Amino acid sequence: MKLTGAEIVLACLKEQGIDKIFGYPGGAVIPLYDALYDQREHFQHILTCHEQGASHAADGYARSTGNVGVCFATSGPGATNTVTGIATAYMDSVPLVVITGQVPANLLGKDSFQEVDITGITLPITKHNYFVKDVEKLADVIREAFEIAKSGRPGPVLIDIPKNVFLEKATYVEKKEVNENIRTSCVENNQLIKAANFINMASKPVIYAGGGIIISDASQELYSLATKGNIPVVNTLMGLGSFPRDHALSLGLVGMHGMKEANLAVCGSDLIIAIGARFSDRVIGVAEEFGPKAKVIHIDIDKSEIGKNKGVDLSVIGDVKKVLFELSNMIVNKDRSTWLEEIDTWRVKKELKEKSFKAVDILNCAWNVLGEDTIVTTEVGQHQMWTAQNFPFKKPRTFISSGGLGTMGYGLGAAIGAQVGNPEKNVLHIAGDGSFRMNCNELATVSKYNLPIITLLFNNQTLGMVRQWQKMFCNERYSETDITGEVDYMKLVEAYGLRGYRVDNIDDLENALNEAKRLRKPIVIECILSKDDCVFPMVPPGKPIHHIILE
Repeated sequence: MKLTGAEIVLACLKEQGIDKIFGYPGGAVIPLYDALYDQREHFQHILTCHEQGASHAADGYARSTGNVGVCFATSGPGATNTVTGIATAYMDSVPLVVITGQVPANLLGKDSFQEVDITGITLPITKHNYFVKDVEKLADVIREAFEIAKSGRPGPVLIDIPKNVFLEKATYVEKKEVNENIRTSCVENNQLIKAANFINMASKPVIYAGGGIIISDASQELYSLATKGNIPVVNTLMGLGSFPRDHALSLGLVGMHGMKEANLAVCGSDLIIAIGARFSDRVIGVAEEFGPKAKVIHIDIDKSEIGKNKGVDLSVIGDVKKVLFELSNMIVNKDRSTWLEEIDTWRVKKELKEKSFKAVDILNCAWNVLGEDTIVTTEVGQHQMWTAQNFPFKKPRTFISSGGLGTMGYGLGAAIGAQVGNPEKNVLHIAGDGSFRMNCNELATVSKYNLPIITLLFNNQTLGMVRQWQKMFCNERYSETDITGEVDYMKLVEAYGLRGYRVDNIDDLENALNEAKRLRKPIVIECILSKDDCVFPMVPPGKPIHHIILE
């Protein structure tokens, strides 16, 4: 059957089971959107306010569902507006397929209107990208792009298509065989045997659990390994939710803003079992002092991560889910009560003041009202770290945040994608006022589609994380971090046709959250906080992670 290039794109998306698209039209993709007009019953297209919002929404959809997120953008500035979203996904191994329009082939290289070399620009931040010159090859390119995005260590793929290719016709043959097992890989049995021996011999092991566990849907296998071996678990930012935070073996976040017990457990361990984690600088601090007396096992699907930031004694390359399943059957049930009791002495007991209104109180209230199935997205800054430290995530794909790139302005777009992908769930978007201002235009998207996203806006009238560093390391020289009174957020929310509440006490917050839960409509709750509130624990930059500042 003969189809236009635009029709082939949509046909291939249907092959891949895609029914959600996030995007913004423009001249070079008009043929694609014209074809979409006839396919409206097959696709839900979310029109965002900006292409960056579309790319973040596709990312949030992918992280919350485990499916590939799809984003459309036009050529030139439309394409470049997706760059931050693509880089965010690349750093956190999120499967995206971004389809951009390009000027017609006969206008390439002539500084044509809205012409830009988007494949050149995105080469360092994609797993792969394509420039499609021949409509006959378009279907195979799209199929391959999805396979690359999902396989091995996932990531974003960009396909750049000139306008003439959208309009030209080619023979299309439907291909329904979609490889569902592309993450499966063979694991060397001798490496597994060695790993099991390391674990069985260890007296003070710790599991260092990263985002690869969630990507691989291996949370149950992690639980089996940890509970059978009585091995405590620390989590990276991306690994939160991979192991239930309320379990006795859970030590929480590790690293610069990690929990005291998590950091000290790593430093006092005799074996670190790193699973789907990349030994980020924000986690390990000084590499030589991250578990200085410990042997290190690194389990990962990406061979290039082995030894990149931290030397290892044993590597196991393969799909984390399969590796952990095999490993759980090979380790022994070992009593490690002495080690666990030692760790318990490091736990910091939180003393919450009744009716106080600090970040931890706000988060506890949100957890109590909204429950464990809530999907939480954050921006980047103090509120992100408070959330990571204090929200007791129990399930995978319930915490969505920019880890590697640290993208302010990410969270609202991600919340849109998460809500579209999980319409039955509560989605809570937690933002600082600095981050919120970067992409708050996407409130129009929330309003347009009546997405019942709850935004908790932490307003301390400052760029809080930068100010905290200035307070601690720059002699309180607060350079360009004050944003006092610049925006009336309640008027802004009203302008977008949404309901808003400004609260400064727990009772009002609880009432607002219950109202939001009851109405199932978008609501913004502005929480007034002090600009002097800081995130602790904290490890100073460049220091080992046992150099913990608690207050």
